[in-house]
Amino acid sequence: MKTRITCIAVCLTAALLPRPVAAADKSDYKRPLMIPFEKVAKYTPQLATLGKMLFFDPRLSGNKNMNCATCHNPSFGFETPVETPVGAANTHLDRQAPTVLNAAWVSPNFWDGRAKTLEEQAAGPITAAAEMNGKLDEIVENLKNVPDYKKWFDEVFPSSGINQENLLTAIATYERTVVSGWSPFDRWVDGDETAISDSAKRGFDLFTGKASCSSCHTGWNFTDNKFHDIGLDTKDIGRAKLEPNNPKALHAFKTPGLRNTAYRKPFMHNGSVPDLESVIVHYESGGVFRPSKSDFMIPFGLEDNEREDLIAFLNTLTADKQDTPLPTLPN
Repeated sequence: MKTRITCIAVCLTAALLPRPVAAADKSDYKRPLMIPFEKVAKYTPQLATLGKMLFFDPRLSGNKNMNCATCHNPSFGFETPVETPVGAANTHLDRQAPTVLNAAWVSPNFWDGRAKTLEEQAAGPITAAAEMNGKLDEIVENLKNVPDYKKWFDEVFPSSGINQENLLTAIATYERTVVSGWSPFDRWVDGDETAISDSAKRGFDLFTGKASCSSCHTGWNFTDNKFHDIGLDTKDIGRAKLEPNNPKALHAFKTPGLRNTAYRKPFMHNGSVPDLESVIVHYESGGVFRPSKSDFMIPFGLEDNEREDLIAFLNTLTADKQDTPLPTLPN
């Protein structure tokens, strides 16, 4: 409590600083009705089903004991409910697993954006020694010895069958179908004024106004797909590994989407912030000062009731129902 009071005191001291205010237009957040499959592998139910089987199959890991869902668990918003997931070496990874939710609208991929496509992203965790520790050439040979997989690949890829490219294409296609379900917020955007509470409506006004969350959390998936240093206490250089000459890339990480946040704590690239209230207090404080910190990170202050309203709004972004039936894997 002492830490929180201190943070709030700092925030209130800086409350008079100028802060960008956006117009509260809920139509800017209207969800699309179609998944974008342009310029990628053509969607078919068979291809997506094959990719789903591979996503949940531990045969893609070196020790045959992990799958993609080990770190991207559907029950926890396709993330993990711990600070950072545990990989193949039985040690915690350096970063939290980014959600797969709404991946079709996310590019580039990973917290630092090192993968331009979902196909490229899919290969990363599978082959990383600290994560799944698999070898794609060995995985392909093993799958060729599974009759049902051979049948599936031959049907979906009749001219090439089982190979590395097709395996990654299938996984990426499935990932593009992982879309957060309809939420109370979506019903409100579509015109149902009773879908969310008055508190949540006030929270939306704060989100797009005084708190200025919408400076980075834009569009229906609530991300600008850009990289920002938000002033977390971290030694991870983030985007700077890819943009060493960009001073604003240091400690900068991808803006995460905010859908289904009720299932996705802890938060941030390193899982260091335990809940939404702590997230808001961090932004109020303005974070650690350093030259790389985002220009959007301006301290501000909220009253307790305003903080409650903002959390009420964020909770409306979680789907009413999000079921992910597990696939039956080939023997």
